[in-house]
Amino acid sequence: MKVLVLNGSPSGNHSVTLYTVYYIQKYFPECSFEILQVGQQIRRMEGNFTPCIEKLEAADLILFCYPVYTFLVPSQLHRFIELMKEHQVQVAGKFASQITTSLHFYDITAHAFVEENCKDLGMRYITGLSADMEDLQKEQGRREALDYFRFVLWNMRSGAGISAGSAGREGKGPASGKRICVVADFSSDTEGTLRRMTGRFQELCSQEVQVTDIGEFPFAGGCLGCFHCASDGKCIYKDGFDDYLRTRIQSADATVYAFTVKDHSMGYRFKLFDDRQFCNGHRTVTMGKPVGYLVDGDLSRENNLKILIESRAQVGGNFLAGIASSQEENADAGIGKLAGTLEYAMEHDYRPPKNFYGVGGLKIFRDLIYQMRGLMKADHIFYKQHGFYDFPQKRKGRIAAMYLVGGMMRNKKLQKKIGGKMTEGMILPYKNILKKY
Repeated sequence: MKVLVLNGSPSGNHSVTLYTVYYIQKYFPECSFEILQVGQQIRRMEGNFTPCIEKLEAADLILFCYPVYTFLVPSQLHRFIELMKEHQVQVAGKFASQITTSLHFYDITAHAFVEENCKDLGMRYITGLSADMEDLQKEQGRREALDYFRFVLWNMRSGAGISAGSAGREGKGPASGKRICVVADFSSDTEGTLRRMTGRFQELCSQEVQVTDIGEFPFAGGCLGCFHCASDGKCIYKDGFDDYLRTRIQSADATVYAFTVKDHSMGYRFKLFDDRQFCNGHRTVTMGKPVGYLVDGDLSRENNLKILIESRAQVGGNFLAGIASSQEENADAGIGKLAGTLEYAMEHDYRPPKNFYGVGGLKIFRDLIYQMRGLMKADHIFYKQHGFYDFPQKRKGRIAAMYLVGGMMRNKKLQKKIGGKMTEGMILPYKNILKKY
């Protein structure tokens, strides 16, 4: 398989991001990697784009690789994408994905930009990897990089995203003892579309699928914000929702939310359901478990709702396996893709790193819970156990090194001598990783 890497970093071979590709390349010898130095050679490419066209059209997978610059891709890669469109490069039907490094500050907008342009070009986009700058230096980061590329290859092999296991087991029952809980609100399903989608999802899944209709639960009322649950997780209402939530829904290995778009949201019933989940406080009790969505309605017109869906997954520490909408051109294929991806995530314990929504959201709650630990005791214990309290930053060696480098860079004579060698120094730890692993 031919992988064409579009390296958007102006640092070229000294790009930290590119070292994630080098690391992946070592573990997948069956793939042929070729790197286009877009960030360094964009002016030359503007003068003669023909060699780039040939490489793009010959590739099986086009991998956008770049550091996030000011909310988006570097300008050099931005220009390359423009050139692809100006020259009408024939890449429709090809697979595309992306690898970025950043501090997770608005990596979401950079990834969305690449995804949208890939779709403009008719490419089959696979969710990318958003890594922290130093992730490759950590065991977890290296594992996430390899897991990501395995996920990419699985998507390419399965084509539309329906795994061989999913499509071939209709009606044959559970395969490995996993359980998926579909949390549905059928109260607005006047035409039965959502029920049909849910039924089709059940048919395509090889795992046990349990459907829970929250429209039938006898809610005593909405969350009162009374903090009665802060100490022991018990809601002041006696309708049994806290037990219902934990034993029937959160005990599942994966969750799929099924709803009809109403008033630009999931509807009142789901908002009631969400608010009442405060009996768990701010604890991400289902983190690591994948989630998906079955949506009756035109989600393409609901930008805020799409942000809400992604944010719910990210803050909760859940991999968003996909969203199947009734308004897709091939809704059945969308449901199949969701079923296949969800089962892949469960089978391989796929947990990509969080993006800006997840990282930023957790930092806000981290600070809040630390201040309120006297009241939110259960939250405080949970955050301590899971290492969410990562402050203050005690990396004294790194801080001292940055003072030293900063002082050197302010010295005009030294600055002239250092020149472009700064990036060479940055990649030394990554070179050592490639030698070691």
